[in-house]
Amino acid sequence: MVLGSLCGLATAQSALAPLAAVTPQLVAPALAIEVLRLRADATAHEHGEGVARDGARAAALYCQAARLGDTASLYSLGWMHAHGRGVPRDDAQAAWFFAAAAALGDGPSRRMLATLGPAAAEVPDCLRPPEPPPAPPVAVVDDDPPPVFHAVARSVPPQAPKSIVDLVKKLAPQYRLEPHLVLAIMAAESNFDPTVVSPKNAQGLMQLIPDTAARFNVQDPFDPTQSIKGGMAYLRWLMAYFEGDVTLVAAAYNAGEGTVERYKGVPPFAETQAYIERIRRFIGDLVLPFDARVTRPSPHLRQGRGNG
Repeated sequence: MVLGSLCGLATAQSALAPLAAVTPQLVAPALAIEVLRLRADATAHEHGEGVARDGARAAALYCQAARLGDTASLYSLGWMHAHGRGVPRDDAQAAWFFAAAAALGDGPSRRMLATLGPAAAEVPDCLRPPEPPPAPPVAVVDDDPPPVFHAVARSVPPQAPKSIVDLVKKLAPQYRLEPHLVLAIMAAESNFDPTVVSPKNAQGLMQLIPDTAARFNVQDPFDPTQSIKGGMAYLRWLMAYFEGDVTLVAAAYNAGEGTVERYKGVPPFAETQAYIERIRRFIGDLVLPFDARVTRPSPHLRQGRGNG
């Protein structure tokens, strides 16, 4: 157990460089005040103090503070994952957060780390550097034609409102996406209900969790146009990251790209595998054109895409 904890600490120290680099900035009063505000807001949502108890929101706020180098927020994230408080229990994730806090000198985290097994090898999704907001649509020029999609018969989900279908078909070319992929994801996520909220606090037509909504500059996830644009921006990023592999893109939209990377393919979750099959029924093609300018492809999955 001690050896596993030490290995987890070493892993977190290595992955913690971006956090450690910002820690000295906490001497700046404005940044220190922002950390205190985020932590206080997170604590209120974690315990239901003056607001509705919301573990997912608390974890997202703690993550924002942790990205600014806040050791106390790293400890709180470890505690939440270790006890399943407001988030699914995950000892490996808990050990990562405790190891990260211990690497910044936190004694209580080091003691908690000694009671857990090995830390997760990957940096938690919420601590990864956010992607920049999507660039405004750029007019297509002759030397940069839109992607060409194969002439495969694809059906529109029959329950899709015409107004939503028309909006998706209008916006999809700006994001260089196959409209039917967007509609298939939307059908699987919300069944075209713009007001739905999942048990994991995913919201709106494209079921964006708060971190993903913020990552793609969505101010109101319940606004259909904002939700569709945010979901398309995320899909465009996933398509580039997984090089057009619809199977991995669908798995990542359902379970998170970090989970797909951790399992080096489709994770062994019945929910995710059923989700992929729902998308395949509407899409047909398992590989689609993608915009390679958006991001570099996954370094772990360039070989052997489509596992599972």
